Parts: sequence; C-alpha cells; structure tokens
Amino acid sequence: MRMLINGPETVVDDALRGMAAAHPDLLVDVENRVIMRRDAPVAGQVGIVSGGGSGHEPLHGGFVGPGMLSAACPGEVFTSPVPAQMLRAAGAVDSGQGVLFIVKNYTGDVLNFDMAAELAEEEGIRLGRVLVHDDVAVVDSLFTAGRRGTGATLFVEKIAGAAAAAGAPLEQVEEIGQRVNDTSRSFGVALSAVTTPAKGTPTFELPPGELELGIGIHGEPGRERRSMMTSREIAEYVVAAVLEDRTPTGPVLVLVNGMGATPLLELYGFNAEVQRILTERGVSVARTLVGNYVTSLDMAGCSVTICQVDDELLRLWDAPVRTAALRWGI
Repeated sequence: MRMLINGPETVVDDALRGMAAAHPDLLVDVENRVIMRRDAPVAGQVGIVSGGGSGHEPLHGGFVGPGMLSAACPGEVFTSPVPAQMLRAAGAVDSGQGVLFIVKNYTGDVLNFDMAAELAEEEGIRLGRVLVHDDVAVVDSLFTAGRRGTGATLFVEKIAGAAAAAGAPLEQVEEIGQRVNDTSRSFGVALSAVTTPAKGTPTFELPPGELELGIGIHGEPGRERRSMMTSREIAEYVVAAVLEDRTPTGPVLVLVNGMGATPLLELYGFNAEVQRILTERGVSVARTLVGNYVTSLDMAGCSVTICQVDDELLRLWDAPVRTAALRWGI
C-alpha cells in the first residue's frame, strides 16, 4: 500500500488537523469531528449542515464557509458520521432561524441524520432536510434504498447555502434545495478501483482494459462493464443515460467531476465531449464546473451531473461563496 498516511487508524484525524492549519477561517473540532465556520452561528441566517464518510474530499468539509455550508460532519472513510456529530453541529450553527440537514441517500447517513434531527428537535432546534438522490445508474444499490446521492450534493449545498446567506427562511431554503435535487441527474464511470486505507487493496476488481459504467462514490458496482472506450464514447454513453432519465426544458448547470485520480487534462478533454453532445441535443448550458469535487479516494474516473435551473437558481449559483474548495465573487 503506497499512501501518504501515518496509518489507517489516524488518517481522518490527521487530515482534520491539516485542514485546521491550512484554513484558519474554519473551526475544526478534531476530537468531535465537526468542521464549522468560525463565525457561526450567523445572526439571521439558517444554518446548513451536511456530512458523510471521509474519502470524498473536498465534499463536505471543503464546502464550509460563507455562501455554502455552516458545518460539516466527517465520518470514518466511507462510513457515516454519528448522530452526536450532527447534533453538535446543529446546535453550534443555529442562530434561532433553524437548521437544514443536507443528506446523501445512503442508508447509514439517512438513519443517523434522522436520529440527530429527532434529538435536535427535542432541544428546540427547528429542522429541515433535503435528501439528495440524483444517481440514475442504479436503484436500490448495496448501500441505498432508492437512488444514490452523488454530484448533485454540491449543487444543493451551494444553492441552498446562497439562499440562507440571503436571509431566506428555513422553509424556503429547504424548498430551494429540494428543487435543485429534483432537477438534477448524475452518472459515474470508473477507470480503476478504489483502495481504502483500512483495506489496503482495491475494494473491487477491474481488470486491465476494462471500465465500469454507473459506479457509486464508494466503489459500488454499476450497470455494466465494457472494454475501455474513448472519451468521446464514454461521454456519449453518460450523457445519454442522464438525458434519457430527465430531458431538460431549460438551461442547465453541468458538473464534470473527477473521482480523485483523474487529471484535469483528461477532465477538460472529457468536458469538451460533454459540451459538444449537449449542444447537439439542444441543451443550453448556463454554467460549467470541472474538477475533483465529489471524489472516491484514488479512483480514476469521472461523473457528470446536470441540473436544470431557472433565473432564481442561477442567481443563487452565481452568488458569492468562500470555502476551501469553491470560491468566487468574494
């Protein structure tokens, strides 16, 4: 195993300490594993909390800051955080305006966030929830009931975060986040397997010269395996899968996301193919984001997320944001 770590048992805490040193505008509680805005709670604003297993960085901790998340709760690698983390985060960011939980649709995340919501409400915190389930590849996978939550999580966190920063009430922030989820679709491709620090070897076998179509962000199996394809061929397959599930009737946001080990040279080339296909199909692209944002440790591959937007959602997407991984307008 060749990894830049001290050991599997300390990898998350070591990363949190490093994050704290690199980003003094964040309050990183290593012991309790909560990453927060240092100025939380922000008066008059709804708090927004998300989280999930580590290994998907910069999701979620890299998206904490003005215009996006108030706090994030990192679990062990590919393992849900526990309710105590979410409860602590909710209490710390609640300004009296309520807190929105943004939850990816994985069984452990859903159960633990639901339990945390019950505990928070017992403490008098008003809660809303958006469940992200954008992956069109499979339904009822190894870790989900229904569709998996993947790249659309970034869109929900950014746009709901902008609504909260603008002073929208909890019910409106929740409705906006839900609308983003409802109009988002994603599909992922693996060119190599993922290796977790605890296992030290690939979590599944992907023979040389093959790729997996429709994988999840934990290395869950997809729809099918094929011999290696060109960037153009992969883009044709991925975009077709997304548009067959939901054909946009207005402008869209596009996320071309790397799974962790795919360089930008390849991602930008892949984006060129995605943009060409969308243009040929009459889909109007309003904004595009390319890079490693919702990753799977060292997996090579990519995912595409398409979200239809109206004037309000596009304005919120363009609103200022200042986080470790996403920053513009400030």
